[in-house]
Amino acid sequence: MRQPKKRAWARHRAALEDREAPLVAAASGFTGVLLRGVARVARVATRAAAPGGVGMRAAILSALLAGPSWAVTQPGALVEAARRQVGVTVQYDGAYRRMPYPGGDVPLHTGVCTDVVVRAYRQLGIDLQQLVHEDMKAAWSAYPHSWGLKRPDPNIDHRRVPNLQVFFTRRGAALPPSRDGAHYQPGDLVTWRLPGNLPHIGIVSSRSVDGRPLVLHNIGQGTREDDLLFAYPITGHYRWLPAGAAAAARR
Repeated sequence: MRQPKKRAWARHRAALEDREAPLVAAASGFTGVLLRGVARVARVATRAAAPGGVGMRAAILSALLAGPSWAVTQPGALVEAARRQVGVTVQYDGAYRRMPYPGGDVPLHTGVCTDVVVRAYRQLGIDLQQLVHEDMKAAWSAYPHSWGLKRPDPNIDHRRVPNLQVFFTRRGAALPPSRDGAHYQPGDLVTWRLPGNLPHIGIVSSRSVDGRPLVLHNIGQGTREDDLLFAYPITGHYRWLPAGAAAAARR
């Protein structure tokens, strides 16, 4: 009886590794390093374990297959996703554009400040276009109506800073604004009021200058990493790295 059990265990383990391989191979950057590390530990552990170890391997695989939702709990992944836009998005264009829904975007070489945030989260499996649109449909009165709209518009709603502020606040992500750089963590979101009463948003970087975290944003010259955190009045501070949001975005 023991030999058939061992053969069945070996087949099961091989099947798990085959399912794992494409996910690990496709992952890049920070997420890829994490997934490859976990996969190596899992292979060593289950090859040395008794057949009952397959259950542990299956649990690890479930976490790996969750991919984006597991990775999004790591703030460094959001920062890296934003930093990859530097040199890719090189223009600023706030024109209204029709786009697919969900998963719609303007051409990658251009965009606005909110597109930096939307694209970074989307790299982690979270589609703010869809989430904001669905929340606005469910709670239209909670959102500002400054643009004369009578209903949500998935082409533009997620690209407006005030809408993102309401969305993140409704998710319990709002934190007190501060003039102390130590109060900001990599992956935090910050909003400002620019001259001319213009709203702006960016992602707090993992890099800093003289204790001031840098910011990944697009203020007019494409996505950049700048010393901007305290350059303008701060109107909002948010920390939104939910483990379960990716699943919601895929529904």
